[in-house]
Amino acid sequence: MSPWARHWVFSLAVLACVAAHGQASVQIDTAAASPDRFTMLLDDPQARVVDALRTMYVAATNDDLALFHTVAAPGFYAYDGGRRFAGDELMAFIRSRHEAGVVYVWRVTEPEVRIDGGTAWITYVNRGSITDVSGTRDVTWLESAVLRKEEDHWRIQFLHSTRVP
Repeated sequence: MSPWARHWVFSLAVLACVAAHGQASVQIDTAAASPDRFTMLLDDPQARVVDALRTMYVAATNDDLALFHTVAAPGFYAYDGGRRFAGDELMAFIRSRHEAGVVYVWRVTEPEVRIDGGTAWITYVNRGSITDVSGTRDVTWLESAVLRKEEDHWRIQFLHSTRVP
């Protein structure tokens, strides 16, 4: 597929997601939304692993359980905030925080990806923020995840998050 055709396929996919979800716009960085990103994802398995984590955060930001299920493997679980969460339980917890007026911003930065056959693991620094009634605070988490390849997609099996004091 030519780069031009990939650009149009990516653009149509983004428009379809926006139309289907009817959500308010979400802040994203320009590099993540560039047409070159789509081409990169087709060619770079490490970029696909990073994209799975970014997709998880888009799903969490928008309380989109269906989108979350596209990147979470069956049996997904996470260690976060000192406890274990199953996938739907984690998304319900985040939704309850949103309903209480809390806004999270998550960013996957400094990713390091290792792939061994159908298994990948990623470590990264999540540089984001939390906004609540007291204001906005910059927050950093050290995170890691294990993914497995199902057909041609990377799905997150396990996520670990530790907040940096």
